[in-house]
Amino acid sequence: FLTFDESLEPSEEMKSMGNSSLNENLFRSVDDLELSVRSANCLKNANIRYIGELVVRSEAEMLKTKNFGRKSLNEIKEILTEMGLGLGMKIDGWPPPGWDPNIPPAQVKRES
Repeated sequence: FLTFDESLEPSEEMKSMGNSSLNENLFRSVDDLELSVRSANCLKNANIRYIGELVVRSEAEMLKTKNFGRKSLNEIKEILTEMGLGLGMKIDGWPPPGWDPNIPPAQVKRES
């Protein structure tokens, strides 16, 4: 049997994220990930619009999402890894103060 409550040891890059400025990818829309239709619809139904909202969720949380399975999980993990991100991240300063996830990604202003 498989257990979905596995915890992954974060990489050094992930551990240091809290001490540095936020990764710009966190502010990008999940639409930018170019996911399969099923994966994209699952994220939409879970009300996950930004990559930052996605990476703070654990694998177990994602697998509890309706119609979200292991194949979708692996697809998302692969893309996030290419961006230097992963699921289940603890990111100091996320969400940033004054963050409004209802604002479309193109209108989000980030501090430099």
